[in-house]
Amino acid sequence: MRREFWKGRGPPPRLNAPVPESLPLNIEFKREIQTIDMSPNSALSDFFKTSVEQVNSQLREYLKLDERCPDLLRQAMDYSLLAPGKRIRPALVLLACQACGGETIKALPGACAVEMIHAYSLIHDDLPAMDDDDLRRGRPTCHKQFDEATAILAADALQALAFEVLAKDVHPADAAIQCVSALADAAGSCGMVAGQTLDVQGEKENQTSEASSSTPHSSLLAPHSQTSEDKITILENIHRLKTGAMIRVSLIIGATIANAAVDQIESLKAYGDALGLLFQVTDDLLDVTSTDEQMGKRTHKDCAKGKMTYPGLLGVEASQAYAAELTQKAKDALSSFGQDAELLRDLADYVLERNH
Repeated sequence: MRREFWKGRGPPPRLNAPVPESLPLNIEFKREIQTIDMSPNSALSDFFKTSVEQVNSQLREYLKLDERCPDLLRQAMDYSLLAPGKRIRPALVLLACQACGGETIKALPGACAVEMIHAYSLIHDDLPAMDDDDLRRGRPTCHKQFDEATAILAADALQALAFEVLAKDVHPADAAIQCVSALADAAGSCGMVAGQTLDVQGEKENQTSEASSSTPHSSLLAPHSQTSEDKITILENIHRLKTGAMIRVSLIIGATIANAAVDQIESLKAYGDALGLLFQVTDDLLDVTSTDEQMGKRTHKDCAKGKMTYPGLLGVEASQAYAAELTQKAKDALSSFGQDAELLRDLADYVLERNH
């Protein structure tokens, strides 16, 4: 794809600063992007293989930052953004664009932008002040590989770069404006960050018995006065914001770039709402049923930290049944698309059945 990203900047320098070789935790460095085993669905597997290669190649291009960017910062951005990953959010951008009759090549900047926001959020999530994780995507987290200050700054830079990419590389200009606005809303104080805030507050509330009456927003989070139904409602609100907002906006960006009709966008929003919750329910289940090696991150940690989870509130079997219900709900939302959205339906089945 011919890009306008460097217009006015001069030629970008070569990436000649290697990612550090010495790693803590005796974990082998993984650089390749994960391939997703979606057998027997060869069509979805083929789509992901192609789209991951396209997105990964374009992400490398966007990391060809000019000489003002310090090498250490660029290395930390590279380390996190190009880490092994399923690339589901970028794929959703491309699949939504395709379902709405657009050219997926034109949606690549949008796909890269949502992955940059996702990578930034994971860096912050892993910090000691938040989830305090030392393993992400099968290797040390950014603050373990580098240091906390560098990790924070790399995340900040990725967030800014995401909006720069949308503003400069999405065309026409009105589509770029819509994409910037939608992503800012989904990632910000009323979206992903809101969900993260409520998640952190909820964890603290569950760990501190006397805090429920004095903590701000205790009406939302007071654990000792809540029924199971209350807790499920709170948990769903957290995850609609923390996880679901970015899944939903990935679809909106793809549809916007394709110049989709209003009814198509509304159908994709409904699909995204169900898929976002499905993703979190299965994530909670995998934290209970999978190993560190399968997941590429620490498992069995949510309960120990006092976090509300679907298996913790509903039990494993009821959570699995709810995941199946959400899968069907997501697929039903796409009824107006016909075969054009078949891969999106297949993706919902994959999220339900995934093992990492």
